[in-house]
Amino acid sequence: MSSILKVDQLQDSGGNAIITSNGSGTFTSSLPNTGITMADQWRLTANTNQGTNADVTTNWERVDTDGYGSLGTGLTESSGIFSFPQTGYYHINFTARLTVDNGDSTASVNLQTTTDNSTYNTAVVMSSGNLGTADISSNISGNFIFDVTNTSTHKFKLTTLTFHPGTQINGNSDDNRTHVTVIRLGDT
Repeated sequence: MSSILKVDQLQDSGGNAIITSNGSGTFTSSLPNTGITMADQWRLTANTNQGTNADVTTNWERVDTDGYGSLGTGLTESSGIFSFPQTGYYHINFTARLTVDNGDSTASVNLQTTTDNSTYNTAVVMSSGNLGTADISSNISGNFIFDVTNTSTHKFKLTTLTFHPGTQINGNSDDNRTHVTVIRLGDT
């Protein structure tokens, strides 16, 4: 024999609602969420920034192939600047595939963050070099945990530095060659 308990609201011993049901299967909770509530992934769809030392502003798309799935409300992107859907601690993982020009000893892609929606500082430097006589392909990656206390002011972007004329970031719309993965770890 099974038992069923039907309630509209659970309260703590002080009479404060901790879980409330609308009667249609939806509930709200005042308890802190201790699990991951957001996971999102963006990639470059084409090669970019060849021989350019500048922000990576174009060719971004949310991943949309091979069974991709996101969790929660994801990031927004405008001209290469990424914004967060809510405050919290976020793990940012960035991986880039580069074509590195021969003789380019330090091709760098930097992850930059702002906490005032204006001044960007370098949080992570990812570099690859090529002292050979032919171009090479190289993968670089970096990680950063960002405490986003205000979604209007806390943002991030990627920028290239010391790229020789033949060095570029590789992108493709069918697979993740250069991509950013962001996971919300919890409340700030």
